[in-house]
Amino acid sequence: MSEIWVPFENAESEFVEKRSRFIGRVFHVESEAEARARIEETKKRHYDARHNCWCYLLRQGNTVRYSDDGEPQGTAGQPMLNVFQRLGVTDVCCVVTRYFGGILLGAGGLTRAYSKGAHDALAAAGICRLSLWTLWTVPCTYPLLERVKLEIAERGGVIRNTEYAADIRLTAAFPEGGAEMFSVRLTELSAGALFMEEAGEELLPGPRREIS
Repeated sequence: MSEIWVPFENAESEFVEKRSRFIGRVFHVESEAEARARIEETKKRHYDARHNCWCYLLRQGNTVRYSDDGEPQGTAGQPMLNVFQRLGVTDVCCVVTRYFGGILLGAGGLTRAYSKGAHDALAAAGICRLSLWTLWTVPCTYPLLERVKLEIAERGGVIRNTEYAADIRLTAAFPEGGAEMFSVRLTELSAGALFMEEAGEELLPGPRREIS
């Protein structure tokens, strides 16, 4: 699987260029409907702005869309899109709102301003890498629960679900290599009485990383 980079969180940034106010927003989205909803949400919030230019890139269907929203063709949506393509970021929607300040920026100035709006918003959001984790069903007794949870965390795993009955069944996700290491500890802790079972795979985000 090739590396998949997405926004770590939704974020906003703002700057002023020759009295025009630019507000950039970045959203992590997973569908075209979600991207469109974010765009409409921003347009309603800034209904009084001269322009709400936008773009989005999705893994789903390799979808790429953008709009200059009344700015000269090629000066807004495409430069914004280029920011994410250059950094290899996907599943992202960006809207840069412009409140016109009365001074024309020219094609070059607009391109730089909208690129900056997208870049600054992404810098505020940060990025993270999606990785394929394996899911496991982990049986556990009540006396061992806290120790098992600690051992899962120490192998880089996360608990996705917990079912309580006569005993406990955890669903845990592990990055590459983590499940194998935890399995050995589970056998040791339970004196060979407990064995975990594979339960599938899931794409999960890693830690936040900054962009330059």
